[in-house]
Amino acid sequence: MLTRRELMALGYDDATLRRAVAAGDLILLRRGWYAFRMHAPDVAAAVRSGGVLGCVSALRLHGLWIPPGYPDLHIRRSKTMRGPGRLAGCTPVRGRPGPTSSAVDPVVFALACAARCMSVEDWVAAADSYLNLSGVDREELRASIAPYGGATVDALLDKTDGRAQSGTESIVRVRLRALGFHVVVQPAVDYRIYRGHADLRIGKLLIECDGARFHSGEKDRSNDYVRDRKSLIGGWESMRLAYRHVMGPEWEEVVEDVRAFTGEGRHRIRSRRARAAIGREIGD
Repeated sequence: MLTRRELMALGYDDATLRRAVAAGDLILLRRGWYAFRMHAPDVAAAVRSGGVLGCVSALRLHGLWIPPGYPDLHIRRSKTMRGPGRLAGCTPVRGRPGPTSSAVDPVVFALACAARCMSVEDWVAAADSYLNLSGVDREELRASIAPYGGATVDALLDKTDGRAQSGTESIVRVRLRALGFHVVVQPAVDYRIYRGHADLRIGKLLIECDGARFHSGEKDRSNDYVRDRKSLIGGWESMRLAYRHVMGPEWEEVVEDVRAFTGEGRHRIRSRRARAAIGREIGD
């Protein structure tokens, strides 16, 4: 989606704009805003409605991991487009809505808006996804989002961790920590055949969060089985969770199992070898 000003900078004038619209090469979405013949429907719908794609919808378009449960189109409208009698839209936690100069809000601004629309664990998972994909660290994000986030987003950022390798891993971490478990992220593990990293660890209990996308192939499953065997020999215990175990009603049963294991003290690390391995972990 481009504004009239942007098209003019590309060499269009009023006459060529009219011809392009008549030919169907350009589509007038609203005054001053155009789309090419091939365009993203969600972005066009947001612009047609008097705003831009923002919040959760913008984060999804930017390629961040977004959990299910957000089917609606999230649109941000400038202050002038949100006046009396006009439709409401997503706004950042702090600060003014800002101008709608781009058809899709940038990630940082969209995260500031999404803090109003997403649950805590879902927002943290999305922010983890951004940190992991972009290579930006948490303090850099904190600084850039500060004008729009305030204390609310600042507290959410304390829960983020860019080392998370999947959205389900992020959600499991947030939930278990909220229940009082000491959860280590991406712990180094000696699998006897190579040193690798598990997703999460509580004591000697390794928790692997398997997403369907990365664990559906025969090779992936075979590697998982080998890791489970070798970790057992090395003194670790593995609990492997599928996507449905985390995102569905089976989660309560998972919590019961984790509590049953840790409640009996079976997660406590007693072997000298395991303790030495933990001493080499990064971020424990």
